[in-house]
Amino acid sequence: MSGVEPTQALGEESPPEPAATLGRALEALGSGAYVVDEQGHVLAVNAHAEHLLGMAAQDILGRDAHDLLHRDAHGQPLPRAQCSMRQAFLAGRTTQVEGDYFARGDGSLLPISWLITPYDVGDRELGTLVLFHPRNSPEIEPQPEVAAGPLPELERLALLAETTTQLTSTLDVEEALRRLVTLVVPRLGDWVVVDLITERDDVWRTLVVHADGDVLVRHEALQGPMPPVPEESQMPLSRALRGVASALAGPQTYREAPDSGIALEQRRLFEATGIRSAAIAPIRSTREVLGALTLGRAEKPVDFTVDDLPLIEDIARRAGLALDNASLYERQRKVAETMQNHLLPQMPRVPGLQMTVRYLPAPDASQVGGDWYDAFSLSDGATALAVGDVVGHDLEAAAGMAQLRNMLRAYAWTLQEPPSRIIGRLDEALLHITDVAMATVVFARIEEADDGRWKLSWTNAGHPPPLLISHDGLAEYLTDGHGILLGTGTRGPRTDAVTLLPPGSTLLLYTDGLIEESGRTLDEGLHRLRRHAAALAHRPLASFTDHLLRRVRPVANDDDVALLALRTPTLK
Repeated sequence: MSGVEPTQALGEESPPEPAATLGRALEALGSGAYVVDEQGHVLAVNAHAEHLLGMAAQDILGRDAHDLLHRDAHGQPLPRAQCSMRQAFLAGRTTQVEGDYFARGDGSLLPISWLITPYDVGDRELGTLVLFHPRNSPEIEPQPEVAAGPLPELERLALLAETTTQLTSTLDVEEALRRLVTLVVPRLGDWVVVDLITERDDVWRTLVVHADGDVLVRHEALQGPMPPVPEESQMPLSRALRGVASALAGPQTYREAPDSGIALEQRRLFEATGIRSAAIAPIRSTREVLGALTLGRAEKPVDFTVDDLPLIEDIARRAGLALDNASLYERQRKVAETMQNHLLPQMPRVPGLQMTVRYLPAPDASQVGGDWYDAFSLSDGATALAVGDVVGHDLEAAAGMAQLRNMLRAYAWTLQEPPSRIIGRLDEALLHITDVAMATVVFARIEEADDGRWKLSWTNAGHPPPLLISHDGLAEYLTDGHGILLGTGTRGPRTDAVTLLPPGSTLLLYTDGLIEESGRTLDEGLHRLRRHAAALAHRPLASFTDHLLRRVRPVANDDDVALLALRTPTLK
């Protein structure tokens, strides 16, 4: 290669794939296939393997694959020390063998050829994919492996299976692209280039990655905006970006006077990277062309041929479906976030009190929309505070949240009653005039007392308790006034609680996304929140809130978070 400085190493960690996706991927293969875990026990098997082995899936799943299947030429169990598949399995390497034997369900021998390769089976566990077919099968003829040439059929099937499971098990565009890169380089080429068409029909060179040995290096200097796609150009990348066809290319392809800005950029790419041979394929979804995938060879000794194009087209097609799903999911998420943010109100100005709020959407779009906060002035001069969570997800929850908040405002303004009576009225109406199934809420009113301190009265409908932190760092949960959540149809008693807030104290209302974490108890989350809130009590309110979110919100949080923090004045 020449003249390109690496700017960023590409990450290697990826989230696990669902087991259901693994099973679907095996069914798409044209040969017998099964996947084993790190102990060699079968996790999934496809119907073709069941047919070849004469066994039902229930007789295969969970069994030790070596003990169940592997035999010598005389039909005897093969010692583990003499098993080449077992040795490759333990070494974690890709291996192909043309002459071996499996036992069938009726006791007969099945002469086979097989290929095994390491395979991500989820939960950060690495398993192994086994592909096999009968020797001399008319379906798949064994092919000798040629260095850097067309992949043998079994290896091609393994790559397509891995591509399907890896790309369809994420709904994040950046993660899907990262996985695509790790699938194709250095296995198929030294370089991979991804050009994507944006929603405004601009072309963006999104990824340029080079395999430097076992390290994938991203070259940001070669990424960025591209010229528009010319309608008449017959150059390979232009045709691919129009969805016309895949093609081979090399430096010689772009030596003539360029017919477009894209052709000029391609010439610069070949000069900068030293790519000698390239294969370019459209990235399509079922609806439109999304971009183009370019694989390049600079160090590999064998050029791409037309025999390589079907495999690269298959990979690009799978990438297109994954990217389209991820893009649609991201649009849905943005709609939900935008709706939620527009529905959440601005805070009123209350002389003597400081107030700040935060709303953080969930990383998963399906969880966005249920959490909310509110603060507004009441007709008697007090200020109402509320934080709640509507059961449900996405736009439905956001719409339900808006209904609930507006009804609560109307009841609180009209009825000059304690918080418990207002929440009781809201609960009665919930089932009849809203789409909300169930919800939790803390509703409070705060007003200045005669001695200059501030009085808080509240009721809690199934919500995590408010946290009160003194200026000196003493933190306690306000557990009084607790009752059942809204929408159950049960008319249980609701009570009010009252307390005087110490001067300079901080009151924190929040939703459960701040404290709930998979694998940990709710008490652990509450303890973590109290500890960090006490440690941050001396900070200005905005800084207190931001640092608290960074410290306490679980890293693996899959819920949105709404938070309202209030601070009383210190005594003069």
